[in-house]
Amino acid sequence: MTPLPVPIRTLAALLVATSLGACTLGPDYQRPQTPVVAEFKQAEGWKPATPHALDSSQWWLLYDDPVLTGLIERLNVDNQNLAAAEARYRQARALVRGARSELFPAVGASAGVTRAAQGSRTTSVSTGSSVSENYELGINASWELDLWGRLRRTLEANRANALASEADLAAVRLSLQAELAQTYMQLRVLDEQRRLFAATIDAYERSLELTRNQYRAGIAPKSDVTQAVAQLRSAQAQAVDLLWQRAQLEHAIAVLVGVPPSELDIAVREDVPELPDVPRIMASELLERRPDIATAEQDVIAANALIGATQAAWYPDLTLSASGGYSNSAVADLISVPNRFWSLGPSMALTLLDFGGRRAELERVEASYDETVATYRQTVLDAFREVEDYLVQLRVLGEEAQIQQEALEAAQDSLRLIQNQYQAGIVDFLSVATLQTNALNTERTNLALLGDRLVTSVQLIAALGGGWQVANLADGAPVADEQPQAGAEAGR
Repeated sequence: MTPLPVPIRTLAALLVATSLGACTLGPDYQRPQTPVVAEFKQAEGWKPATPHALDSSQWWLLYDDPVLTGLIERLNVDNQNLAAAEARYRQARALVRGARSELFPAVGASAGVTRAAQGSRTTSVSTGSSVSENYELGINASWELDLWGRLRRTLEANRANALASEADLAAVRLSLQAELAQTYMQLRVLDEQRRLFAATIDAYERSLELTRNQYRAGIAPKSDVTQAVAQLRSAQAQAVDLLWQRAQLEHAIAVLVGVPPSELDIAVREDVPELPDVPRIMASELLERRPDIATAEQDVIAANALIGATQAAWYPDLTLSASGGYSNSAVADLISVPNRFWSLGPSMALTLLDFGGRRAELERVEASYDETVATYRQTVLDAFREVEDYLVQLRVLGEEAQIQQEALEAAQDSLRLIQNQYQAGIVDFLSVATLQTNALNTERTNLALLGDRLVTSVQLIAALGGGWQVANLADGAPVADEQPQAGAEAGR
């Protein structure tokens, strides 16, 4: 095959010179200023966790619960909301690859054959039509030279959007993990309440039997028996009420791990997860640990890059195009020097008058940038508030639990004393029933406080970003070369 007579060296020299002279319009990104403090206000008494917990991204291991660990691992693979977020991230990565392709020439090829006919006519006789055929084989290329950085800024914006989508994926994953952990904690506390009611019902049945015996002996009135029966039935009804509550929690966990409720059965266990020591961080570290803050910052980067891409509209676009090939009326000797053709040349386009259209678009993207900056700063403020809220809540709940435990011990002591007095015939059963109900309610309050503390600890860990770090993002590496995030793809 004979090469086409294209002046390659001249073209290469032109491209190199043009590339060296290219510039990038628009401001370079700088992180917006935010009010960052060194310590959290409510961090007093915040006990640091062990060193291995500080570095672990699997924050749920702090609770040392194999069942919880297994459920979260299933969520990471099969949760459908997580699968949707992962799909959105892959869409954003594809847009980066598309934007990157704009920096390179577009090359195409064509092949075709045409038949044409035209009638011929003399002054007195029509001679019919003349049919001709033409075969063509060619290749063409075009390249928009990014003189002003429009394509590079667009690529920068798309890359930032992809990293924001990746951070969104991390935020969705952390939120779902925290939701599952909180639901699981509530289920375990509910199991503990069921055990409490089982023990209470046994105690009430013994009290009822004792009251009936005293009634038969003429020591206690009939009203004591009816009071004991009413108390027993009330406790049994409350115990039954816990069944549907537990079922709903189990159903919620099933959906989170991506299976129908009928396919998940969480066995009752005889203990509740221990309250962990939540990893302690400095307040300034929060910017690197919250995926929602990372998302907000990447939105700022993308909006900043679009300013430069929009400013390029005031400058001409330069496109180099080239085409060449072979054309002949017969296919037999199509590819030969006499049948070749080629063309090469630059083209420049510039908008001269748009009646303020470009100015309006620039004002729009600048306002969009200001919006993302404000959103970023608000996200940082909200993050600090959440951490402070959960810190004070966890501390206050701990103090309340300590006082409530003392109240429970006092209630249990009072109940033992009044039961002895009732057996001696000193007091009536109403006094016993009152203290029994008080002891039950006090112990239920204790369990509710334990559940609140466990849930708050999960919320605090999530507010601190879990084990996530901003370094988990691509950090400027080509997004197209990254592997998909583990988790949701297998659940499709």
